[in-house]
Amino acid sequence: MTCIFADDSQTMKRSYLIILFILCAVSFTGHAQAKHTVEEYIELYKDMAIEEMKKYNIPASITLAQGILESENGNSQLALKANNHFGIKCHKEWTGKTYHQDDDIKDECFRKYGNVEDSYRDHSEFLTTRDRYKTLFDLDITDYKGWAYGLKQAGYATNPRYPEILIRIIEENDLWELDKVGSRQSAVNSQNSELRTQNSELPSVPPQVFELSGQGGNDRFIFINNGVKFILAREGDDFFRISGEFNIYSWQIREYNDLSGKDILQPGQKVYLEKKKRKAIYDFHKVQPGESLHSISQDYGIRLKALCRLNNLKTSDKLKGGLRLSLK
Repeated sequence: MTCIFADDSQTMKRSYLIILFILCAVSFTGHAQAKHTVEEYIELYKDMAIEEMKKYNIPASITLAQGILESENGNSQLALKANNHFGIKCHKEWTGKTYHQDDDIKDECFRKYGNVEDSYRDHSEFLTTRDRYKTLFDLDITDYKGWAYGLKQAGYATNPRYPEILIRIIEENDLWELDKVGSRQSAVNSQNSELRTQNSELPSVPPQVFELSGQGGNDRFIFINNGVKFILAREGDDFFRISGEFNIYSWQIREYNDLSGKDILQPGQKVYLEKKKRKAIYDFHKVQPGESLHSISQDYGIRLKALCRLNNLKTSDKLKGGLRLSLK
């Protein structure tokens, strides 16, 4: 009796192991099938790439091709665990969450995002706020080949075949067709610019209505001006309160808004949560009585030093009504 029981026990163990092996194999196969294909990635994120193109003038084809390549169609560990689709490393200015993995060197620091949309937005801001990519924005929105080679030349990637790989991805998937939306927008912008040039006395008016970006702590609405996020100060706000709500340093708030520690925030005042741009989307502004260089820089979302540099002025200079200021 004992021998028979032992044999039956061994048989049951072998059967259990076989079943467990089959289940694991099925699970592994199912996981492999769940990986995104290039076609699925494009379908998921093409609208996001087009939206970024409208805001930042980066070809949607380039954005998508980079996302496909850098994230392995959204299947890389960096994409899955950090929502980082463009391989953007931390760099010294990054204050958000991080993810570490081996890359060019061991245990490198990469940016970690709350969602894929934040990764796409940071990619746009990464390219638009660095001088080394500045010449790319002189290219036509449909010149994806120029962008591909320009990115490599500016140092975005170390792979010597990086431009060719991006171009192949774009052409194999007809991503260049997405850039037509940006091309039409460029034509409208060009027409508007021509109208402003024909009537040089027509001043640009600081925007009064802003795109709503989302909501932060304490039910704060976050807006976007010139591609830069900002909030409106409330009664009793100071640098420390706002920095605590948005998890950034108080000195960054002061730096982003060209303010000093002695400045006091006023209710309704724009408070930028990230660096303003080096130029505005408008060509010029006609100074109104009571305006200052700082107030104009805040109205248009342009850095104070950049505004002064464009007009050969000092930050301490006083403005006269009717003066024409270049904004780009």
